Amino acid sequence: MDAALKSVGDKALAALPGAVLGARQAYGELMLTAEAARIVDVITFLRDDPACQFFCFIDLSGADYPEREKRFEIIYQLLSPKLNQRVRVTIATDEATPVPSTVSVFPAADWYEREVYDFFGVMFDGHPDLRRILTDYGFDGHPLRKDFPMTGFVEVRYDDEEKRVRYDPVRLTQEFRQFDFLSPWEGPPLPGDEKAK
Repeated sequence: MDAALKSVGDKALAALPGAVLGARQAYGELMLTAEAARIVDVITFLRDDPACQFFCFIDLSGADYPEREKRFEIIYQLLSPKLNQRVRVTIATDEATPVPSTVSVFPAADWYEREVYDFFGVMFDGHPDLRRILTDYGFDGHPLRKDFPMTGFVEVRYDDEEKRVRYDPVRLTQEFRQFDFLSPWEGPPLPGDEKAK
C-alpha cells in the first residue's frame, strides 16, 4: 500500500464528507468513490489541494451495469505529476439523473462527456454543447448500452444508383438455426453433446 496515496485518500474523505464515499487502492492507483451530485467538488479538490495537485485530466469513460439500480458508472482518471500517481474517481447514476459537467474544472472533459452521452445516454448538466460526437445525428439509441441490439436498428450504405447514403432497416439474412446434434448431417457426437439436451 502506497503511503502517499493513502494520505491523499484519507485527506479527501476528511475534507469532503458526503462527497467522497470511499477510498481504496488497487493496481497501484488510488480509487475514490464519489457522490454523483458532488463530482465537481471532488474533482476541484483533487486539482487544487496542495497535497494532491491532480491537475492532468487523463480520461473520462462510462460503463453499463443494467442489473444495478444506478446502472451507469462514470470513471474519471487524473494524474498528479507532483506525486507521480494516478487517481480514479467513480460515480454511479441512472438513466434519468443528469451528472454535473466537469468542463468548468477541466475543459478537456468536453469531448469525453459528449462521447459518454453519445454511447450511453448519460446527460451532463451544465455542459456547453452536449450533442452526439461519434454516431450520426439521426442515430437511434446508445450503442454501448448492454440492452442495445448487436445488429443495431438501421444499416447505413451508399447507393451507387441513387448517389446518396441510404438508411435501411436491418434485415437478418438467415433465421436463427436449430442444431440437431443427433442428426448424421451434424457429424458424429462429440464429448459434451449430452449437455445440449
